[in-house]
Amino acid sequence: MPNIIEITDFAAQELDVYARLTENQLVNRADPENGLFIAESPNVIDRALDAGFQPVSMLLERKHIEGQAAGIIERCGDIPIYTAPLPVLTQLTGFPLTRGVLCAMRRRPLPTVEQICAGARRIAVLEDIMNPTNLGAIFRSAAALNMDAVLLTPACCDALYRRAVRVSMGTVFQVPWTYMTGEYAPWPEPGLSALRRLGFRSCAMALRRDSLSIRDERLHREEKLAIVLGTEGDGLSGETIAHCDYTVMIPMSHGVDSLNVAAASAVAFWELGK
Repeated sequence: MPNIIEITDFAAQELDVYARLTENQLVNRADPENGLFIAESPNVIDRALDAGFQPVSMLLERKHIEGQAAGIIERCGDIPIYTAPLPVLTQLTGFPLTRGVLCAMRRRPLPTVEQICAGARRIAVLEDIMNPTNLGAIFRSAAALNMDAVLLTPACCDALYRRAVRVSMGTVFQVPWTYMTGEYAPWPEPGLSALRRLGFRSCAMALRRDSLSIRDERLHREEKLAIVLGTEGDGLSGETIAHCDYTVMIPMSHGVDSLNVAAASAVAFWELGK
């Protein structure tokens, strides 16, 4: 039998994870083994469970217990299932719930760069992407368009922030990813040199007159290629561009000077992931 608990006390400590803890508090850097994240919507939660993440509790609209969340509840064993009508949940959390289902899950240690790059042919490297919406959208494109792994510089936002997870549609649980630390930091050097030792040539996505077209055959002939994308607004740093093996541009028309980084990632992954 599922452990269904009707919400009667908004101040209950068990609900802090959904209503009162910030994203940074959920990460719990002082005690990473007890770090948490929130997965939102049945499809996203299913993908997290498929990836082996451990559920801690759920918060959902009452009607979903025997509806769209029934299968998830069955997979989650006897964890607490907190429930109430949607207006009560919205009052508790302060925002409308996407499909009325949230699940708190335990974080786990991240793999090493070597582990996620083993056997990889095409990887994405994200430099200082700080917007969770953009990060989630990039992960979704990476999953759909043949990226084998995603590497994040330390200044990137957390890939398990609730909004990033939601926008990614749970693909953050399907594409291997990690942060570039140890010999891969600081960035861009010695990070790029360390990637070269793994066999990767790097291409900086940047609009410069000396850039190669994204259709250039030299790029497609590379056995292993790291596609490097820069932060919102400023794009890649000049130092990163200087240290990459190639500088690559997406041809523009109608006087458009650039694309949002999430849109640019989809174009780059589609063309260079073939």
